[in-house]
Amino acid sequence: MGALSWSITEGRAGSAELAGLGAVLVLRYSDDEPGSPWTFFLYVDERGDDRQREALAGILTGRLGGTPTEQFPWVFKKSNLLGCSPASIEISHAPGRGWFRVRDKVVVRVREPVPEQEPVTCVIPGHHRDGRELYADLLHVNEGVLAFDFRLTCGYESTFSYASSPA
Repeated sequence: MGALSWSITEGRAGSAELAGLGAVLVLRYSDDEPGSPWTFFLYVDERGDDRQREALAGILTGRLGGTPTEQFPWVFKKSNLLGCSPASIEISHAPGRGWFRVRDKVVVRVREPVPEQEPVTCVIPGHHRDGRELYADLLHVNEGVLAFDFRLTCGYESTFSYASSPA
């Protein structure tokens, strides 16, 4: 169970400029259950126009193809998209102290980086890039069947890069 956020500093999909927009994905899956589907809900920044929001959704669900079909486990594994909705999204990716919020549906607050880190590997998008493990004070999700609260859990921060075709 978890939540991921993206704050786009530069990029576009076709003629749709995406810089300055954000997106949040909430999810559930189980590594302990063979073939467990990724169940997820996607929020796209309501500040974007219809074309921009559709582009964000197309990228993050893999509908537009490109490297997300290799990077996003909810794209290349069995998955259930519960929905996609425009929403008011606030994101701060301040290194080691970030947070994000989607109205009253999602709240994540990072407390601090994990000291003296060992390498961590998993299927988090962007994990193939330099990043670091964090302690999160709060992970709250309230989106239908995706409803959970965790305190003092782990997190991860990293930059990302997605493209319409591999470099």
